Amino acid sequence: MLDTMRTDTRAPAAVGAAFVMWLVAVGAGVFETILVVASGEAGGGAAVGVTVRVAVFLAAILVALRMRAGRRWARLTLAVGLGVLGTLSLVVDPLLWLLDGNSLSAVLAESGPADLAFGTSRVLHVAAVLTACVLMFLPSSNRYFRRPVAALAT
Repeated sequence: MLDTMRTDTRAPAAVGAAFVMWLVAVGAGVFETILVVASGEAGGGAAVGVTVRVAVFLAAILVALRMRAGRRWARLTLAVGLGVLGTLSLVVDPLLWLLDGNSLSAVLAESGPADLAFGTSRVLHVAAVLTACVLMFLPSSNRYFRRPVAALAT
């Protein structure tokens, strides 16, 4: 596949910070997966679910590395794939649950430590993804991704 290489490979601070936020999001996702598997709530399909999640986590890291290196396609893939679709997959069920008339304060009062850890991790996960997306499209990031490129097969 043909790819491009930046003439100046130094990423601005915003791109570096976006990369860190993607790693934070992956770390939160790994933590959430461990909590679900350890709780036994994953059921009989746990192996398949874990395999899919591990594949997504590894792909996210690899694409984030390409984004940090200045690849435009990687920035777009992260923004659409994880920033939009991934975030929707994380928030749709909780939002529907709230819209059904359930009480957040009641569930918090009944939650155990594992539930609270999961909820906290999920909030961190979503915040990291949204922060990474914003950072990838700041003016300094936009300039970095618009820099001249030299065609190179990778």
